[in-house]
Amino acid sequence: VQLVESGGGSVQAGGSLRLTCAASGRTDSYNVMGWFRQAPGREREGVAAIDSHGTTTYADSVKGRYAISKDNDKKILSLQMNSLTPEGTAMYYCAGNYGTIYLPLRRAEYGYWGQGTQVTVS
Repeated sequence: VQLVESGGGSVQAGGSLRLTCAASGRTDSYNVMGWFRQAPGREREGVAAIDSHGTTTYADSVKGRYAISKDNDKKILSLQMNSLTPEGTAMYYCAGNYGTIYLPLRRAEYGYWGQGTQVTVS
């Protein structure tokens, strides 16, 4: 099972980035997938999640600016980030879980993680 993120980079405040996460290794799909971020010196925090029914959950800090989506056929998870602020600077991680998750933005709920992609907003 492998999750590989891409799409990170440097952007000015107010700009946009689109992150993607490609899943491979199993033919079945994750029940829930999410995006987390970790800034230097801070805990990894949940940003957005989406379950197998398409139900989404967002952290309050990104509501209205970020949008999570997934392509089940291609097994790709995406995160569209608009109106970025310097507080969005962090390493962004993709995560997945095949079982039931009760708190979609809780790090401990996920068993599979990617290596991360860096986002820098200046």
